[in-house]
Amino acid sequence: MKRQPLRLAALLLLTSFISNFSYSQANINVVTTAVPFLRINNDARGGGMGETGIAISPDAYSHFWNAAKTPFIKDKFSGIGVSYTPWLSDLGLNDVYLASLTGFYKLGDDEKQALSAGLRYFSLGSIQFTDAGGNNLQQYRPREFQFDVAYSRKLSTKTSMGIALRYINSDLAYGNLGGVDYKTGSAVAGDISIYHHGLDASGEGLNWGLTLTNLGSKIGYTADNQNKDYIPANLGVGLAYTTVFDESNKMTFGLDLNKLLVPATPISSNTGVQATDDSINAANLSSYRNSSVISSWFKSFSDGQNQLSEVQASLGVEYVYDEQFMLRAGYFYEDKNKGDRQYFTAGIGLKYSFMGLNFAYIIPSNSGITRNPLSNTMRFSILFDLEDGSGSSTATAPK
Repeated sequence: MKRQPLRLAALLLLTSFISNFSYSQANINVVTTAVPFLRINNDARGGGMGETGIAISPDAYSHFWNAAKTPFIKDKFSGIGVSYTPWLSDLGLNDVYLASLTGFYKLGDDEKQALSAGLRYFSLGSIQFTDAGGNNLQQYRPREFQFDVAYSRKLSTKTSMGIALRYINSDLAYGNLGGVDYKTGSAVAGDISIYHHGLDASGEGLNWGLTLTNLGSKIGYTADNQNKDYIPANLGVGLAYTTVFDESNKMTFGLDLNKLLVPATPISSNTGVQATDDSINAANLSSYRNSSVISSWFKSFSDGQNQLSEVQASLGVEYVYDEQFMLRAGYFYEDKNKGDRQYFTAGIGLKYSFMGLNFAYIIPSNSGITRNPLSNTMRFSILFDLEDGSGSSTATAPK
């Protein structure tokens, strides 16, 4: 099979940001996909809570976590959120970042329905492309973005459902490089989500959520239809329990579990590690690449891997004082054979009038190949409450 080193180099650059992993270690087989920026959390509130967000109390960023939560946003008729996340700033890079914009609008006087939309833009900075001999070819600025819209509706006083449609654009390389014609990759995907709001009148109780995200087409960067890659379809489950101490103090404990609905690349029977195109049986690799998208979701549960090891766990806690000051902490865990990302997080939130500020920080816990790209990086997001149900500006803090 003809090698495409430039295309692979660009893709591996992206996947390395997520995996932070060396394939040479025995018994390690990380599930990799194209456009991994779709899995980067852009919400500083959830980022401070160990990357939790499926079931914690809703706000404008629910669009990205679990769109079904949007109708339960309390005391707000509409709002927007803006975020900025530096990427690899610990290495001195200043042109690699993730930026996002999201907003929601409730429909009808009963506010049982909501529309929301979101845009995420990922810049990879300026990259010098070279040929196999190391000769410079051209400089390029790879970039990716997603745009999505969602509709959510309350099914009862406690339960809601959401659906979303997403367009994905991935511009990693363009033109003829090394004899291969490259193009911008694109894909479409959808989300299905459910949310149960179990809080009582005092704000205490258990919420839970279920999400199926990025269910969509493969993506390719050449005219070769046999050489397309899976996007990161994902199954997520979240729980969040809130306890209220008094009218000014409460605390929420959150847990998110996520599993990619993408099968692992077949394993070489000779080495027992993730195989390259040269070391694996060609028929197995062809079967892996040519599987339909729908069948790949089911194969992700029967790909010969330890399914529990493929589950990522996020734990978080949030303390809220007087709906104006928030302290957050969390922990993210990934199995050592599936990427080995394990780190603590910390965050704070401030609420003043119609504006909320959230900051998150990842506490470095590893070095080298398992070091997180966000180590020693401060990321932030801003929330603006536009109107309450009566059409006036609201100054109510997020619940």
